[in-house]
Amino acid sequence: MKMRSILLGMALAVSLIACAPKDADIEKAISEKLSDTPNIQVTVHDGVATITGTCDDEVFKKNIEKSVRATKGVKSVVNTCEIARANQEPAAAAVVINPDTELDKSIHKVVDAYDGVSATVVGGVVTLSGEIKRDKLQPLMQSIQELQPKKVDNKLIIK
Repeated sequence: MKMRSILLGMALAVSLIACAPKDADIEKAISEKLSDTPNIQVTVHDGVATITGTCDDEVFKKNIEKSVRATKGVKSVVNTCEIARANQEPAAAAVVINPDTELDKSIHKVVDAYDGVSATVVGGVVTLSGEIKRDKLQPLMQSIQELQPKKVDNKLIIK
């Protein structure tokens, strides 16, 4: 009698395991549900569904998870979807630093228009010296900054 109970219990366990959906079948059912969402992929291993891809927003992400969780045979869900960034800022433009010889020529063209001002360029750093009137300082500085030096060292005396 004891042996019969053990065999009956084993047969019941085997039949329950055999009736459980296989991972491939679960994955296929999920793929059919999500056929209109090409940015989402789902893999199933031992009944655990893993969602990957890009979701439009948090609500969409939760709805996908809910739909996957409701599929027969899914034991748990791991949702690794990333939210798409619609308003992503473009990368900052690289700062172009002119070589000293070109920068030196350009700086001298600008500085020659201002009496009493001299400039030197070393390692991309422009050093201004001499005297300048207050109203001429801002246009000079703007012109020099447009040439994109590493730094401007202003040692001008303002009259």
